[in-house]
Amino acid sequence: MQCDYFDAGVCRSCALLETPYSRQLADKDDAVRRTLGATAEGARWLSPVASPEAGFRTKAKMVVGGTVEAPTLGILDAEGAGVDLQGCGLYPESLASAFAPLAEFVTRASLEPYDLPTRRGELKNILVTVSPDDELMVRFVMRSTESLARIRKHLPWLREQLPRLAVASLNVLPEHKAVVEGEREILLTERESLPMRLDALTLHLRPQSFFQTNTGVARELYRQAREWIAAADPADAWDLYCGVGGFALQALAPGREVLGVEVSEQAIASASLTRDELVEAGVPGADRARFLADDATAFALAQARAPELVVVNPPRRGIGPELAAWLERSEARTVVYSSCHPGSLARDLAAMPSLRPVEIRVMDMFPHTTHAETAVLLQRA
Repeated sequence: MQCDYFDAGVCRSCALLETPYSRQLADKDDAVRRTLGATAEGARWLSPVASPEAGFRTKAKMVVGGTVEAPTLGILDAEGAGVDLQGCGLYPESLASAFAPLAEFVTRASLEPYDLPTRRGELKNILVTVSPDDELMVRFVMRSTESLARIRKHLPWLREQLPRLAVASLNVLPEHKAVVEGEREILLTERESLPMRLDALTLHLRPQSFFQTNTGVARELYRQAREWIAAADPADAWDLYCGVGGFALQALAPGREVLGVEVSEQAIASASLTRDELVEAGVPGADRARFLADDATAFALAQARAPELVVVNPPRRGIGPELAAWLERSEARTVVYSSCHPGSLARDLAAMPSLRPVEIRVMDMFPHTTHAETAVLLQRA
């Protein structure tokens, strides 16, 4: 993939861009093997899942810089000045085509970009997600609600420019810290969620719900998990760190109890909405699925028993020593682990010696970087 920003030294986020993609994928698979080392001894390594080299990112986090009259959407340089990346090749056209109207919206609604060095201004980030059906979710991350009235006033214009705009919101991030969004979300549209259609399953993504940035590879990840769960055929299953319910809803089967646990109430609302739709459609097993807003580790440690199968999909830090120890001593006979950090995955596997990796597959969510998503099937020895 050729990138003018990379060639000019403007953006080096895709550090491996000059490495042929086939080599990137082989190196990434090898790096995960080396990191897991002895903890993966005896496991069968499946062929890694490749991603398209361009147009694969279905979520954009655009840092806003510049001025009201000439905003930049992209990243900040070393001095905190805005660098415009509207032409970045990582985004599909259905997403990238929204950038120019959004930049003009910043000017029309007089949204002053936040200036990092002086800590002045309002608009910090614009977050854009595109669904498999090309609908859009746009979130304006602001320091306060000072611009709310102007955003509402000019939103009809933006919807004319972006007819595919389904969900819009204002997120409030008053603190000066290195995070993408704040806790408060103000919905600006009638619709609250973006449908994410994956094979026969349609998940619902609300503004503060997590979803993979590479929808195509996420689809393959869910397919792999569905295959492993079907082969294990558990009587009951938990999906810890369930997000909007992607793994839990792959586990549905007649008579099977399925529970998803996630700390985000918005994600749980989304998962419950999908479950209700599946119940109404008569999908077998959907009526026996439920979702709970709770901390995954605290929930597990408070239970008297474990199900036959547990799915874990933690953040980069991994599941941690407490949950790993609980799984190790539990009755769970199968664990499906989806990891975005090989280092924390290796630590967690080492803490669960009775649960042996049987199959492992690297999923390339993040081409042109060293980051890797790894799916592991573990069975009790």
